[in-house]
Amino acid sequence: MAGEAAWWPLLAGACCCWLLLLIIPCASAVNRSDFPPSFLFGTVTSSYQIEGAYLEGNKSLSNWDVFTHLPGKIVDGSTGDIADDHYHRFKDDIELMHSLGVNAYRFSISWARILPKGRFGTVNPAGIALYNELIDSLLLKGIEPFVTVTHFDYPQELEDRYGSWLSAEMQRDFAHYADVCFAAFGDRVKYWTTFNEPNNAVHQSYRVGSFPPERCSPPYGTCASGDSDVEPYIAAHNVVLAHATAVEIYRKKYQRKQKGMIGMVLITTWFEPITNTPEDRLAAQRAMAFDVPWFLDPIVYGDYPPEMRQILGCRLPTFSPEEKRKLGFKLDFIGINHYTTLYAKDCMFSRGCPTGLASKDALVDITGFKDGQPIGPPTAMPPFYVVPDGIEKAVTYIMKRYNNLPMFITENGYAQGGDGYAQVGDWLDDRDRVEYLNAYLTKLAKVIRDGADVRGYFIWSLIDNFEWLRGYTLRFGLHYVDYKTEERKPKSSALWYKCFLQSLHEAQ
Repeated sequence: MAGEAAWWPLLAGACCCWLLLLIIPCASAVNRSDFPPSFLFGTVTSSYQIEGAYLEGNKSLSNWDVFTHLPGKIVDGSTGDIADDHYHRFKDDIELMHSLGVNAYRFSISWARILPKGRFGTVNPAGIALYNELIDSLLLKGIEPFVTVTHFDYPQELEDRYGSWLSAEMQRDFAHYADVCFAAFGDRVKYWTTFNEPNNAVHQSYRVGSFPPERCSPPYGTCASGDSDVEPYIAAHNVVLAHATAVEIYRKKYQRKQKGMIGMVLITTWFEPITNTPEDRLAAQRAMAFDVPWFLDPIVYGDYPPEMRQILGCRLPTFSPEEKRKLGFKLDFIGINHYTTLYAKDCMFSRGCPTGLASKDALVDITGFKDGQPIGPPTAMPPFYVVPDGIEKAVTYIMKRYNNLPMFITENGYAQGGDGYAQVGDWLDDRDRVEYLNAYLTKLAKVIRDGADVRGYFIWSLIDNFEWLRGYTLRFGLHYVDYKTEERKPKSSALWYKCFLQSLHEAQ
């Protein structure tokens, strides 16, 4: 980290801050004072994407450890074996957070570090010690831990034993794991989320088969096994009930004493009707229902969305009386991961759905283009476009559908990548990211003024990292990472965020 010592103190000074803001487009008047004093501002990471040390500390192999070692699965042939080496460097990364001035950090725990064999083995003391030290170090810097119990990864042991999320046994394993985490860390962790983006994970794993365990069927893909018409709904059912079981444990054993909150995080794309016709407006409503409410309606209201029941019929599982009792424990807040807005076009009545698209079950065609033009400026992540109004509309939708339950923007960020990045300086000068964050925060401040109970905002991500199927070809970080040396360097956006949190740019 020697190189970082030369960078950050130089950039962190107020004079440099003002100079940078003269260079970077920063037209918005939004500043820290536009948000409540108690508002959480932070950054986000996840265990597999940053930790590395995949064979250290008595950790077992996770599903992603196994998957990334299979040829051809990741765009650049990379793995998370080392990633950002956060396992050995987390104290340096906490210093980066502290320098930014954030008051919260959202991260996930590696299931395979805590319970290498799931409930079929013992708790791993080395895993507990790692996260104890991480949490204690955060609190010493005044940074609130905001913990996700699992972010896509779980012990491969559970896939091998019974097929992971296709089996109700996974509910028992997740509940045991969550219980261990609450007991070990809950005296200091006041914000818990059970799952990160299960609506995304289930789609990728059991419909199109691009994530482990790679299950799908035509027309979605040509996996070795799977049933894309049925298995996503079985897996989702088990996730919902695993959440319900974990929340019941937290409510009964820990919450009164630990005084924390527990929720779930969903990827929340906003769908805009491609035309103002009744058919396309209904299509946009169906696209939303088959996405976030697929998981939240059962948790909040006790059953799947009526839009899904009407179309899917018996393909959608039902909840037993005992399962409905568990669902009664609900959640304390909703985590919203928002990156983009897309168009929704009806294909129920006359047009026919494009073969193999994820929107097929909802009878909706999802696209980023209208009349050959993108819905907003494209980013390096193909489905992600810059449409700031989307965050306001998505939050408003969640607010209205779920009676303004407390919300956190648990991820929002901008992808760099492509052929135009030849030098390190190209990555560091990320003014497009600054413009994106500025615009989205401006819209977020507006929807909060309009009454939405949003209590925090987290930027994906603190540092560049392993971006799942994209490997290291995309960079979302506020800090550049040299993967050969693991040196971190702040990008323009890191300095902008620091200035924003200090409200240094409000006089512009």
